[in-house]
Amino acid sequence: MLNLDLSGRRALVTGASLGIGNAVVKMLADQGANVVFCARGEDGVAELAAYTPDSDNGSVHGLVADMGNADAVLDLLSKVDELGTVDILVNNVGIGPSRNFLYMTDDDWQHLFELNLMSAVRCTRHCLPAMRKQKWGRVIMIASGAGKYPNAALIDYGATKAAMIATAKALSKKYAADNVLFNSVLPGLIRTDMWERAAQEVADATERDKEDVFAGNSRGVPQGRYGKPEEIAAMVTFLASEAASYVNGAAIEVDGGLATHI
Repeated sequence: MLNLDLSGRRALVTGASLGIGNAVVKMLADQGANVVFCARGEDGVAELAAYTPDSDNGSVHGLVADMGNADAVLDLLSKVDELGTVDILVNNVGIGPSRNFLYMTDDDWQHLFELNLMSAVRCTRHCLPAMRKQKWGRVIMIASGAGKYPNAALIDYGATKAAMIATAKALSKKYAADNVLFNSVLPGLIRTDMWERAAQEVADATERDKEDVFAGNSRGVPQGRYGKPEEIAAMVTFLASEAASYVNGAAIEVDGGLATHI
């Protein structure tokens, strides 16, 4: 029987007030997990922290943190420790600015690596010892299809996501004997606030309707549409559960068939 029950498990989800992270927090809590999440905006944190899970066992607790700042990450993790051991870590925080390679400065590169990659490294390094000690843990990287099939408009973003996938794969080999499993989820085109803003910008610049922009972009997806954040959250919840107890080191595309590689 498929068992997605996460009662008694504590999860940490980074960068979670909107989009995919928001959906992940809710779904993990609905399956009984006690979920701690963080985001930069106080209003977004407060709104999601007020969510009432479907499960009587689940709970949601929000913290404000800038995951692109090393000191802020360490402060966050100290607060998380006060709430209990992290069993499930979802490294979700990240941004993907579109910019020309020739105009990207060293600071641009460094900022994106700090936020997208090093926040995941720091959180994983902190949570891993307790997971090993209890012989149970799940670390899930929210990477991107851009980490496998790079996009010329998202060069630094793709580089950080490729590094996340490689990190998870390497750690999956080292800590599997401790029953700490590492996997990456690679979303394709998911209709989040980020894509809403991008589509609106294109629509304004081209005097088109925003929905026409979405429809045009969707033509390259075999399923003919953008994905929903809840469809990514479903994969994360599966990987966090006992149902995925023999899934380790995988990089799973959730993209409606967009990827062209095998």
